[in-house]
Amino acid sequence: MFQYFLFSILTQSKLKIIDSTTIRLFSDILRGVGRHTLDGSRKKGGIKVHTMMDAFSGVAEFVRMTEARVHDRKFLYHIDLPANSFMVFDKAYNLYNQFDKWTKQKIWFVTRMKDNAVYHVSKVLVNTTKKKNPKGVVKEQLVTVGYKDTAGNSIRVKLRRITFIADDGKQYVFLTNNLTLPTSQIALIYKYRWMIELLFKQIKQNFPLRYFWGNSENAIKMQVYCVLIAQLLMVVIRKKASTKKIICQYDNGSKITSDELCRAI
Repeated sequence: MFQYFLFSILTQSKLKIIDSTTIRLFSDILRGVGRHTLDGSRKKGGIKVHTMMDAFSGVAEFVRMTEARVHDRKFLYHIDLPANSFMVFDKAYNLYNQFDKWTKQKIWFVTRMKDNAVYHVSKVLVNTTKKKNPKGVVKEQLVTVGYKDTAGNSIRVKLRRITFIADDGKQYVFLTNNLTLPTSQIALIYKYRWMIELLFKQIKQNFPLRYFWGNSENAIKMQVYCVLIAQLLMVVIRKKASTKKIICQYDNGSKITSDELCRAI
């Protein structure tokens, strides 16, 4: 049952993972965050690569690049998904008006709640925090969070707040707008967020961006897109290598299989 749930989320609902990574540059090209240096040297800027990754295929589906100083949560305004899609992202993306919109569209998400978040508890469903050495899901609550719309009206959004304690004792507080999935499965979905960290790591290891072809914003973005395309081609080649398909045949009859090409690369 557990494996069937995960397969359903990864294929039918198409679990999407959202995060960003920053490529450091000088601030006269793209501005970064932080204060100006005291010694008058050039301040480091950067380009932020906001990414939505498909968890089933392991590749980036949607990418948007901005100055490093642009907040992560603004990327959510550009997400366009069908109903019953599922997303997972960290607490940097807490944006209550977008959460409200997704709930009405039946687009589900799992994230972590900010430590300083203001919320109202409407109902406590589970509370085992008083047990000795509690582990796993220890609290489940129905809560509301608020925001103001463009007209200045106060809007309340109904969410589930789930407190989870890992085996190492670390506590996580999850938020989701899905009110039906079991709490253990909500925690499992968030666990798969690490997959996008692996994607960023693979890209930076295979195609380190230490030098750039040009010093304009457009040239830098083009080079980043080339890296993303190259990474996608690597994924395609690896998948074909597992089946040893013939991907090239010459006029003299000689052939090259995908696994041979992958080894050559």
